Amino acid sequence: MSQFEVNPTQITNLIQHEPIEFSISIQPHGVLLALNPQLVILQVSNNTEDLLGKKPDDLLGQPLSNLLDTKQVKAIEQCWQQERGRVNCFKLCIETSKGKQYFDGMAHSTESSLILELEPTDSVNEISFLSFHALAGEAIAKMRKTSNLTDFLQLVASEVQKITGFDRVMVYEFDHMGAGSVVAEIKRHNLSPYLGLHYPATDLPEQVRELYRRNLLRFIPNLNAQPVELVSVENPETHSTPVDLSFCVLRSAHPCCVEYHQNMGVAAILVIALIKEQKLWGLVACHNQTHKHIPYEVRKICEFLGQIVSRELEHKVNQSQLDYRVKLQSLQSDFIESISQADNFKEALVNPQPRLLDIVDAQGAAVYLDDEITLLGSTPNIEQVRLLIDWVDTSNGDNLFSTDSLPKLYPEAVDFKDTASGLLLLRISKVRRYYILWFRPEVIQTVSWAGDPNESIQVDANGNVTLCPRASFERWQQTVRLTSLPWKPCELDSAIALRNAIVGIVLSKADELARMNLELERSNRELASFAFAASHDLKEPLRGIHNYSSVLLEDYAQLLDEDGIEYLQTVVSLSQRMETLINSLLRLSQLGQAKLQLEATDLNELLDQVIHLLRASRPQGQFDIRIPRLLPTIECDPVLLSEVFSNLIINALKYNDKPEKWVEIGYLTTEEQQETSVAFVFYIRDNGIGIPEHHHESIFRLFKRLHSQEKYGGGAGAGLAISKKIVERHGGRIWVESVVDVGSTFYFTLE
Repeated sequence: MSQFEVNPTQITNLIQHEPIEFSISIQPHGVLLALNPQLVILQVSNNTEDLLGKKPDDLLGQPLSNLLDTKQVKAIEQCWQQERGRVNCFKLCIETSKGKQYFDGMAHSTESSLILELEPTDSVNEISFLSFHALAGEAIAKMRKTSNLTDFLQLVASEVQKITGFDRVMVYEFDHMGAGSVVAEIKRHNLSPYLGLHYPATDLPEQVRELYRRNLLRFIPNLNAQPVELVSVENPETHSTPVDLSFCVLRSAHPCCVEYHQNMGVAAILVIALIKEQKLWGLVACHNQTHKHIPYEVRKICEFLGQIVSRELEHKVNQSQLDYRVKLQSLQSDFIESISQADNFKEALVNPQPRLLDIVDAQGAAVYLDDEITLLGSTPNIEQVRLLIDWVDTSNGDNLFSTDSLPKLYPEAVDFKDTASGLLLLRISKVRRYYILWFRPEVIQTVSWAGDPNESIQVDANGNVTLCPRASFERWQQTVRLTSLPWKPCELDSAIALRNAIVGIVLSKADELARMNLELERSNRELASFAFAASHDLKEPLRGIHNYSSVLLEDYAQLLDEDGIEYLQTVVSLSQRMETLINSLLRLSQLGQAKLQLEATDLNELLDQVIHLLRASRPQGQFDIRIPRLLPTIECDPVLLSEVFSNLIINALKYNDKPEKWVEIGYLTTEEQQETSVAFVFYIRDNGIGIPEHHHESIFRLFKRLHSQEKYGGGAGAGLAISKKIVERHGGRIWVESVVDVGSTFYFTLE
């Protein structure tokens, strides 16, 4: 069994039994003290006598004031108020048996302790801004002038090497599986190059990568140094758990990390994390063949430089992606325009042939409409495509499915790997089997690894997996088969955008809508299903409009005049309004699909719940709810019927300008009503503004409003349409009697 056959979960589990953040030792070039909230020293590293002139036993149980002066203690005490993990830096002067000694102090809080780390330094003076600018300013200026991503990363390696003086500085980029490769390198001339080499995910397991994401810098000046154990390893507060050293600068290196780097001939490392969109994008890894100590302040400059690089990296990666995305959008726009103007939808999709392929950069495509398959470019045959769609239907229900290794998921695809090792499948409709499939051929790749990646995985006869450091980092090449070029996120977005556009075009063409939704026209339920699908898909681009407009207002408002800001605010307002309308449409369509959950329901209890929620949502509202007599118990869907009562009561209160608002809820028995076909006619009566007679029918139409959006509290104009749908689902009907300026009475029946 090779590392490529081992489940990634197995690899992760190998190190989870030994949480590296709860190390029991530190590096020997500094001292660690763990303090309780009263700043009493509860735990120390076993090297205090060498660096502080005091034995551990002389410090344990003593207040920090026995070691530091009052001003210094006060500054460190403030760290309890900081968020967990935030490291605070100090310049400290400590009286030791050797006289005054200067230290760089780093303090941060954990759940139960305050960790104070001390590193000896030559001076208590902090680095000046001018010195900082001399080290970092020129590097930052050069980086910002470099637009090409490859050149930028090479410049990063070069500038970090100038600041740190390490023998080798590499920029290491992770892929989506956690494996990585060296994408930039500066080194001494006599060292073997690592540029272009790949490293398996097992070299930096997920647990280690997460620590790099949380701690932007890791420094080990001497990998060969013996770690210093902590006195009283168990947390004094819990007597069971070691102190959490996640954010400790001095945390000792894991034995696997030490052996791994020793096998590479490395004696000292400095690692700077590069974060893109809050995820670990890569690392700047600095290696030295001999022990190398750099001052804490220089390391902080490197950490700051890493943050600048992360920001620039995000911009430059996004810019390169944006250029390609703009190209795809241009192709997509032309393609969609031709579809919208065509008389024949299918013909527009497939002719001329290249356009459907270009919008996702594919070499082949298949269009599946009404059980008819049309092939474009280099593809499997029609029967293979049909069986492939059947397989995707049973294994994945998403609108979009993609893979760059189809034969590994669908073994039958080995027969057509030359045309379809990569698959991107788009469902246009869930109601009918309408699909577009794009294909990419197998691309045989030669991947150069830094040593055999299988060497880090050992599997015994019983199948037990062991993770161990690799001993060799010589170039090792692997041939990757049954894989296509990967689908880029912007290509997937392009496919989704095409689907959204097709849905919109179909909705706007009555003749095409009739052909694509023949079964939907035969059934209200199917029509509701299509409305649900269409409305759901409209929300994604609408959310994009809202979010981008909000970003423009937040980040670029200073570049706009008052009219520009007002226009953007209008876009945000209209997009929110549109989302409300879509949600109403979704709700209405769901009512057409859901099965009624009928049960005997006490309407008094149901109404109590509705009124309670109503009063809770309107704590300042003054209104009177009148119920002349107890309501009956009936067979109904209580959830849906409570929505009817809620909608009607809310409308009664909303459209009411009287100083004393009241709503009466009751029913008419068979003897009290003109209709004798039903047992009860329920009503909701109010003293509101009333409704003109010529609107008594139209108010039940979806999105019908009699007043402007600003009057009477707004709303989507969907409440009465939804109520009508619910009543009709119960086999009843709903109507209104009203007099303007006097009030309205809404009646409804249930079968």
